Amino acid sequence: MNWITEPDAWIALLTLTSLEIVLGIDNIIFISILVERLPEAQRKRARMIGLSLAMGMRILLLLSLSWMMRLSGTLFTVLRNDISGRDIILIAGGLFLLTKSTREIHEKITHERHGGGAGAKAMTFGAVLTQIALLDVIFSLDSVITAIGMAERVEVMVVAVMIAVGVMMAFAGTVSRFIAERPTLQVLALSFLLLIGIALIGDGLEMHIPKGYIYFAMAFSAFVEMINLRSVRHA
Repeated sequence: MNWITEPDAWIALLTLTSLEIVLGIDNIIFISILVERLPEAQRKRARMIGLSLAMGMRILLLLSLSWMMRLSGTLFTVLRNDISGRDIILIAGGLFLLTKSTREIHEKITHERHGGGAGAKAMTFGAVLTQIALLDVIFSLDSVITAIGMAERVEVMVVAVMIAVGVMMAFAGTVSRFIAERPTLQVLALSFLLLIGIALIGDGLEMHIPKGYIYFAMAFSAFVEMINLRSVRHA
């Protein structure tokens, strides 16, 4: 724990924690939408287990740095693009996000309400956790690779992940309720996941989309939607 006395390590911890929280927003959105399919009594438990899985996945990957580095090695080449294990996971995760988000948007538009309404397609607790775990792998991989690039000490990375997930756990319920009570925000959140899915596929194909552009687009869209909601409330 010698890093505690190093100012650079504290700066890296603060920066990495903030970034991990930002990168974890998409995790919360996905979990919030999935748990709507469960009975009310099970939703909080599912959120906590889902975020705990996310934290565990990140820490395990951080402690497996040698394996992480091997994921960047070229496995094969397609149309002059070198494909690594990381690329395969990112592309598969992006395709999963695109498929899942499109289906969820379709159900929202056709008024098939989640969580027990008429026409809703309820899911079992295990099925929800399985889908959360699949996306945790994708989000964790991208998050850990970012962490490795920003900090040198594994201890700093682990502490940053634990703090970030703790913050997400504290606010996950509030975020979930806020999204669930506003159907238009649910569709907007799913649209964000579509955008993230495209970005993951782009990263997997070495066509990097600057994260700043993505988060600016998401923030601007959310700002416009907040204005719309406020206008409707005061109409």
